[in-house]
Amino acid sequence: MSTKMIFINLPVADLDRSKGFYEALGWKVNEDFTDQNAACIVVDDNICLMLLTKDFFTTFSKRPIADTGGAIGAAYALSLGSAAEVDALTDAAVAAGATEETNDDKKAQEAQVGMHGRTFIDPDGHQWEPFFMDYPGA
Repeated sequence: MSTKMIFINLPVADLDRSKGFYEALGWKVNEDFTDQNAACIVVDDNICLMLLTKDFFTTFSKRPIADTGGAIGAAYALSLGSAAEVDALTDAAVAAGATEETNDDKKAQEAQVGMHGRTFIDPDGHQWEPFFMDYPGA
């Protein structure tokens, strides 16, 4: 196991639906850290999503859960190895129930620096921004 990992804790309305959504993207469920309250979704060796039922998520903070259906609280950018990977992930997300969000101004800005990105919103309103950028020294 890597010494540094990122675990993104996401509140979800329907744990089974959310597990199915992320499995449709090709990400795996780690059953060792999955129960009726939470599911561990392995994105890669260093990144995991912890999908937490909203009731369970409330045990992590005294603050109320944000309404991600009506407002954005964060955007999760994920660097991928090619523009084709960005398109494949976004297309899989949309096919699994995500909504793609487009912004022509943002696309133009990204194109100026050699970046290819897309944005999708998962069924719980969490915003994902897969991108590829072929930069020197990568």
